[in-house]
Order: sequence, then C-alpha cells, then structure tokens
Amino acid sequence: MTIREILKMGDARLLRIAPPVTEFDTDELHLLITDMLDTMLAANGAGLAAPQIGVDLQLVIFGTDARNPRYPDAPPVPKTVLLNPIITPLPAMDGDATLSEIEDWEGCLSVPGLRAVVPRYSRIRYTGFDQYGDPIDRTVEGFHARVVQHECDHLIGTLYPMRVRDFTRFGFTEVLFPGLDAALDD
Repeated sequence: MTIREILKMGDARLLRIAPPVTEFDTDELHLLITDMLDTMLAANGAGLAAPQIGVDLQLVIFGTDARNPRYPDAPPVPKTVLLNPIITPLPAMDGDATLSEIEDWEGCLSVPGLRAVVPRYSRIRYTGFDQYGDPIDRTVEGFHARVVQHECDHLIGTLYPMRVRDFTRFGFTEVLFPGLDAALDD
C-alpha cells in the first residue's frame, strides 16, 4: 500500500491540462490505480484525479459507501476507475429539455479544511474507459453526477473554488460544519 502526497491548491501542477491515457492494462497503470485507491481511502475521499498526485493523465477514481465520514448524508456511488472521460450534461428526466444545475456543498482533498456551495449539472452522461480499455457509458444524477464532474474538473486544471458563484457560502469546514469536522479528526 502506497499513499501518495496529495497536491494542494496553489501548486501549479494542479492547473495543467492532462493528456489522455494511451496504453491500457499495463503494470504501471495498475500500480498507479492501486496507489490512488489507497490514497483516496486513507483521506476518506469520494474521488481522486491523477493530477492531484502529480500525474498528468486523464484518470480519475471515485466511489463512496454509506460510511464515508466526509459525506455522511450522501448516497453510495459505485467504485469506478475512469480514463479519458467525456461528460455530457443532460436535461432532467421530467421531459423539459433545459439543462438544470443544482447547488450543493463540496470539499476537495487538494483544498483541505474548506467547503463551498458549487453549481453542477444535476444529470450527466459520462463515457470513457476502465483500466483494461473496456468502455464505460453511464447516465447518472445527483451526488454521483457531482462527484464525476468534480473529479473530471481536475483533468482540465479546474479546482472547485474556481466554480464558486457566491463566496458568502465558502468557508472553513470547522466553522460551517462543526460536527463534520470532529468526525474527520477521528
């Protein structure tokens, strides 16, 4: 088990655009994914992008279960390895063709100790590949859609504070959510 250092906001490497993965199912790729999973789990993350550990590749991992202390009220998201993702915003299922956004609180392992309300598309389709080169094609909504959009932003050099529209809803986790902050210290 190798836990990698997670780069923090201010590190210029987080602002780069990651190139696509060109070789699948290699020992190097599998080792990187294992390290990313270990790192994400050790930090109680909902996801992690390769650029967050200084690796310039279009690779994100994500997934939560009901026991994640950083997101205690969030529904589970299936553990996923996603390479070369493409996100397509979709209209809500109610038949209205308008793309809808939902604002909700987000945190980030690269922006520790802070949370903000961030707008995200409420429903998306994401495509890409798994570590073996097999295609992934999912339509999701809610927290699952939020996590995917957040992680994929890292591949284009975007951190969630860059998407904040109302800075009165941006602050330290310990102030905004004292109970959550205590749970993270356990």
